[in-house]
Amino acid sequence: MAKKALQATDFQHLLEEILNNGTAGNAHVLNEQLHPSDIADLLEALPREKRAELWDRVDNAGQGEILTEVHGDVRSQLIEASSDAQLLAALASLQGDELADLHEDLPQNVIKEMLVTMDSGRRLCYETIRSYPDDTAGGLMDIDAITIRAETTLELVLRKIRELRELNGSLPEHFDSVMVVDSNDCPLGALRLADAVSMPPNTLASAVMDVDVPAIPVLTPANEVAQLFENLDLVSAPVVNDKGQLLGRITVDDVIDVIREQSVHAMMSQAGLDEDTDMFAPIWRSALQRTLWLSANLVNAFIAAFVIDRFSASIQQIVALAVLMPVVASMGGVAGNQTLALVTRGIALNQVTSANARHLLLRELGLGIINGLFWAVVIAIVVMLWFSNAQLGLVFGVALTINMLTAAGAGTGVPLLLDRVGVDPALAGGVVLMAITDVVGFTLFLGLATLFLL
Repeated sequence: MAKKALQATDFQHLLEEILNNGTAGNAHVLNEQLHPSDIADLLEALPREKRAELWDRVDNAGQGEILTEVHGDVRSQLIEASSDAQLLAALASLQGDELADLHEDLPQNVIKEMLVTMDSGRRLCYETIRSYPDDTAGGLMDIDAITIRAETTLELVLRKIRELRELNGSLPEHFDSVMVVDSNDCPLGALRLADAVSMPPNTLASAVMDVDVPAIPVLTPANEVAQLFENLDLVSAPVVNDKGQLLGRITVDDVIDVIREQSVHAMMSQAGLDEDTDMFAPIWRSALQRTLWLSANLVNAFIAAFVIDRFSASIQQIVALAVLMPVVASMGGVAGNQTLALVTRGIALNQVTSANARHLLLRELGLGIINGLFWAVVIAIVVMLWFSNAQLGLVFGVALTINMLTAAGAGTGVPLLLDRVGVDPALAGGVVLMAITDVVGFTLFLGLATLFLL
């Protein structure tokens, strides 16, 4: 039976069935009907004790591909729960590039045994990809690119493809094109299969090859590769060394994984968590992982509390200050986070550089002034009507305007500064911004109130 991806409702029903009744009655469903990615999703959605039970029900032949689909802590748990023989059986069906992806998590004795039993083609692929960092084009590529010369006819191209299929039993995964190279193995273009099968057999590859497919240097960062695929709508692209010679190819399925990891990283970083964090990890380990982030926020809270304490006498005389001061800080925080998210995204996409940073800063400061003045007038009127105090409304409006202007500047400057010193803006930007907007907001509002209202 063909394996099909589960729909959301079917996935939920199966997850509920496993949680309530165990996996015994679903073993045939797991091994015969479910795609490895669905089993990976099930494993990540299960508590740790149920996870081990499900893992034991999966055929060894399918476990290797599942290991490539699960993430971080869950993968480590499954590997720890498997015997060496079980792991070797699971890894036997994987390609060299897939084995390279798992390398960091595998026990050394399993790696050594795996290399002994590996055929030369898989070993070459494995060792080549392992020689490059995971987050580069070299770490993403496959070395199974099929190459031809520019003077080859389409008839000979199709014959070569058929011969390779007969020799290897299959063609490379996601095979959409043949790389056209010169005598030095430098890419000249890509011959699409659609053109190869639809054009006259005596047509030369050079006449129909796509010369606009860019050759990607092997050490290009993965996020730049993803951006290139997105901008040019690529399905595959050649990877070259520093001499311009073909090393392999990157296909869109690898790039989709990069984009997914980037989005998960951005989302989890906002809470100070790692994208590989297991949501069912042991409680004590999870508590330790979250301590640093909570500590940073606690420091911010104490700084804000210290500022407020400096104006305790003013607050005692004008109770309305205690009611209104959180509004100033929160409005600045929201405005700052909007700018922070925009700039952090721009940095991730390489759209923000030293060349346009000044223009971006001026733009965001302009927005801060406009939004600050508008909301200052609106909220100042509300404050005047609420507390029947025009001076208090004016002080509030001025403090809010300045804090939103500060938030715009910090929301632009903080991620740029963090990126320059090598700190991930998605991880640390929110904490720093919160400290700035809270301290400036409280200081401005309470300070102006003390100066003009008392």
